[in-house]
Amino acid sequence: MDDEARAAEAALEQRLHELTLEGVQYDSDLDPGSDTEAAKPEPPYACAYCGLADVRSCVQCTQCDKWFCNGRGSTAGSHIVTHLVRSRHKAVRLHPESPLGDTVPECYSCGSKNPFLLGFIPAKGNAVVVLLCRNPCAHAPSSKDMQWDTAQWSPLIQDRAFLPWFVAVPSNDQAKNVRQISARQISMLEDLWRENERATVADLQTNHVEEAVAKTQQQYVDAYEYQKIYSPLITIEAEYDKKLRESQVQHGVVVRWDTTRPQRPIAWLQLPQLESGEVRIAVGDEIKLKYHGELHAPWESLVQVVSVPQYAVTEVAVELRRGTGAPTQCTHNFTTEFVWKGTTFDRMQLALRSFAMENKSMSGYISRVILGHPVPPSMLSTEFPARFTVPGLPELNHSQVQAVKSVLSRPLSLIQGPPGTGKTVTSATIVYHLSQMNPGPVLVCAPSNVAVDQLTEKLHQTGLKVVRVMARSREAISSRVSFLSLHEQLAKACTSPELTKLSRMKQEHGELSTSDERRYRSMMKACERDILSAADVICTTCSGTGDVRLTNMTFRTVLIDEATQATEPESLIPIVHGCKQVVLVGDHKQLGPVIMNRKAALAGMKNSLFERLIRLGHRPLRLEVQYRMHPCLSEFPSNMFYDGALQNGVTAQERIQRGVDYPWPKPSTPMLFRQDLGQEEISGSGTSFLNRTEASSVEKMVTALLKSNVLPSQIGIVTPYEGQRSYLLTHMQMHGSLRKDLYREVEVASVDAFQGREKDYILVSCVRSSERQGIGFLSDPRRMNVALTRARYGLIIIGNPKVLSRNPLWYYLLVHFKEQQLLVEGPLSNMQPSMIQFPSQPPHVRGQRKRPADPSGDRRARAPTDVHAAWGAAAIGAPPLSFSKSDRLQDDDADLESLHGYKSQASVADDDISEPPTPAAHTSVTSFF
Repeated sequence: MDDEARAAEAALEQRLHELTLEGVQYDSDLDPGSDTEAAKPEPPYACAYCGLADVRSCVQCTQCDKWFCNGRGSTAGSHIVTHLVRSRHKAVRLHPESPLGDTVPECYSCGSKNPFLLGFIPAKGNAVVVLLCRNPCAHAPSSKDMQWDTAQWSPLIQDRAFLPWFVAVPSNDQAKNVRQISARQISMLEDLWRENERATVADLQTNHVEEAVAKTQQQYVDAYEYQKIYSPLITIEAEYDKKLRESQVQHGVVVRWDTTRPQRPIAWLQLPQLESGEVRIAVGDEIKLKYHGELHAPWESLVQVVSVPQYAVTEVAVELRRGTGAPTQCTHNFTTEFVWKGTTFDRMQLALRSFAMENKSMSGYISRVILGHPVPPSMLSTEFPARFTVPGLPELNHSQVQAVKSVLSRPLSLIQGPPGTGKTVTSATIVYHLSQMNPGPVLVCAPSNVAVDQLTEKLHQTGLKVVRVMARSREAISSRVSFLSLHEQLAKACTSPELTKLSRMKQEHGELSTSDERRYRSMMKACERDILSAADVICTTCSGTGDVRLTNMTFRTVLIDEATQATEPESLIPIVHGCKQVVLVGDHKQLGPVIMNRKAALAGMKNSLFERLIRLGHRPLRLEVQYRMHPCLSEFPSNMFYDGALQNGVTAQERIQRGVDYPWPKPSTPMLFRQDLGQEEISGSGTSFLNRTEASSVEKMVTALLKSNVLPSQIGIVTPYEGQRSYLLTHMQMHGSLRKDLYREVEVASVDAFQGREKDYILVSCVRSSERQGIGFLSDPRRMNVALTRARYGLIIIGNPKVLSRNPLWYYLLVHFKEQQLLVEGPLSNMQPSMIQFPSQPPHVRGQRKRPADPSGDRRARAPTDVHAAWGAAAIGAPPLSFSKSDRLQDDDADLESLHGYKSQASVADDDISEPPTPAAHTSVTSFF
């Protein structure tokens, strides 16, 4: 920094110091307990949370007009940042009497006012700074602005607060004289403001009494009690989900039309909120598209999402229904409203009622098991097949044979399938034998369409008659198993002249007469019943088993795949079809059910039936031979999560890819942990995180893999945060040195999206790097397990070991890498073992740590002597397991606490990120906003 800049900085610091002294003197004259002060009204710019009134420290949210201070109080983030995150508001204004004046900070280039996107860049040779948004302006300044040193861009919000040179931080004396408010009270107040924007903290006690809900139990007296507890939880979750979905209205949407198919035109919608992660869209979702512009009469239509391209991060394709009269000549001023469907919640409630009121909804044995009542061991009369391996599938190993054999003879079975152990093959084998042994179709389901399609494909390979029942809203979506779907089989099988004639008339005219329509539906339902009753296996989602087409069907045997990802009421939907034999397949050491509402989750809705049955003493049958990972990759997960029981079904030689020349620190051990100390930042949505330094490292390593003859489709990037996922997609396109289309083929997704899947090479970007804030839901053991077990040939982890090692689980992992000299630092061309030192024992854990065992040559990863306590040790001091749907900061309890009150063990003094330069002068800063 030159002399002129230093002088300007010193002048501003002196003025801020003078103002601070004035503020302290003013506050010190107040008696917090005096009646005079209590009666004195707060000025309009006082913090709506704590009441602090300081023009230098308070900022106005321009979307709700409330003022908040830059102090933290009892929360980890400052009050203004906490409000912006909670409310999802995106613009602020400084006080007119603040050092920087009446200013709405915005990007100098594009005008964006989102403070989570804004950062500053010092000018080259001048004592001024300019505000630019993170993407794209900070990376693509116009030629006239090349005097800005873009490499020095730094976010305006750091460590959950505005930088102190921009908005002053209240002094300690000021903090003592304000209203104390907890993170929980803040959350309640934000909820209250949604109903009454004039509410204050004083209204919390009178207006916001939170209704208590009964928590789930391990055991229930009867099915009525079971329904009484779960029904309100389903209602709470449904109401929350509906409110969230319907709040995501977007105005000013730009539309690009594709009218090459006039009967069903395609519209490409530009939705900026997709990039920030504020909105999640999946193929099959329905959207109400509206136009109220000047170029066409008001118009609206229900459209269906048919494509969500990975790299078109703000664009989705929707298909219109025929004859909607779409204004295809218009491209601007559209509005989108997301349509909420409560079908799954309604089916859960129906399943609960069926369980409570119908004795024939399931066998007495299964009913007692679900209620948690003690049941004696029960064996079914079974004649085992001479050979357990079935046509079209691989030969079974010993643990798979034992699992199949046990399932066939029991009314209830739990199968635990650790990563890569052939869970799908085992499930398909079980279903094959069950279909041969018992009359009627076997009902096979899973919580997600992806899991159902995978199992459907495997079952078809065995030669069984398989019918895939899809939701009617997904029938137009192509998949690998579309030819097995009920609607396609219906079109091929039902060829009677009368039905063919009616179908043609309906297609040509769009509708039939009342009598013809009645006859058409009757004939179609009869055909559907014939196809379903003739099937060996019917495959659908758990929710899909409540479809009207299956309502009156009885299924003796039900297999639920990925059962640990289904809530209990969701698992109940297929079981109440008169089930007498249940097979639950899953892994409770991987991610659990998706629950959006925190209240419902904490009441127990986040727990699966699979987990509760294990707690009640039902022992799962574990598959023990993994065929996915290089033996060095399976060692740590086996020891930490599976008691060292996983055996390697592949050798190291089988997992060394020929022709790939990547610079691993140890070529025989294709994994590494890259030390990266870049700071975490709140993403543009205000509800997620990103780490630009890690993104840069990821791009360089992906480029190196591509140059080493690895195909883009072989690479997967896993990151826990949507903010990082979105930033990575953009960063690789802008800064990758190879062709852009190569980076487009590299999949970037959340941990949740990668569960049940694999890639040859996996890169994990940890993102979290604040020594003050903790690591949020990275501390979830199940989340780590999934992230570490997706790779077949090589694994690269990028993160800040200094911060991560404060968590016991990550401590074990980092020591594991360091002991093998695979914890590295430095440029990719010259990586060296990291010099970081770890304590002799993990945090929170008493007693000396024992060294993990090295992998042996007998294909079995040996467990360390103390590994039986590893899972428990990892959980000590860790936040509750995540129940986030999309890895988003605000939906996860641990991450929520990291914004609102989570205290890290780290000290702020340990932060090695230097303080940003202070702007030179009032006029110099404001002139560039």
